[in-house]
Amino acid sequence: MNIVVAGGREEADFLIGSLLSKKIKLKVINNDANYSKYLSEKHNISVLNGDPSKEYILEDADILDYDVLVALDSSDADNFVTCQIAKKRFRVKKVVCTVANPANVDVFKKLGINNVISSAYSVARLLEQATTLENLVNTLSAEDEAFSMSEIIIEADAYYAGKQLKEVKLPSKARITCVIHKGKMVIPTGQTVIYAEDKVLLLSSKECHKEAIECLSGVRKNDKK
Repeated sequence: MNIVVAGGREEADFLIGSLLSKKIKLKVINNDANYSKYLSEKHNISVLNGDPSKEYILEDADILDYDVLVALDSSDADNFVTCQIAKKRFRVKKVVCTVANPANVDVFKKLGINNVISSAYSVARLLEQATTLENLVNTLSAEDEAFSMSEIIIEADAYYAGKQLKEVKLPSKARITCVIHKGKMVIPTGQTVIYAEDKVLLLSSKECHKEAIECLSGVRKNDKK
């Protein structure tokens, strides 16, 4: 499988490490010279320093007919342009980007981006779970009616604050895919504890998403007096 990681900082660092561990053919483009050097030295890979939203940079990267491009820039507009050029000019099969503004999710999808995600760490989690190109394509091709994703901050009075994930009674078609604790990402297990002020990434089927959110956001029953 051939994947391009375009832009980003900590999220790109995490994603690159995850993909290299699976021996995926990887191209990395980053417009920050210092961070490009850091990524190159840390992961022992070649990193192209340049703006991935520029066509000539993608041409220099030689990504024609690649399987997936993931755009992780802090600018939603630049991510959109990168994905559009990659798909139309270089025939990249699937283009994925993160957005800072959740309102852009539906807009970008309607304009041809295969998948738009409001958290970079969710991209890493999705790609980690894909072991073949077919599996990855299926994962990234989920339509709006198939699943929903939300970021939820656990309040101090939440019923499940301080409890392990195995105690959380979510609907059968809902999963917590990632926990952000004190700014650090945790790939959760049943023993993972969710604390007040943690951010959790919730992935679920469309029909049970509201129920799953209410489950995680619900306050302690003893407080409802």
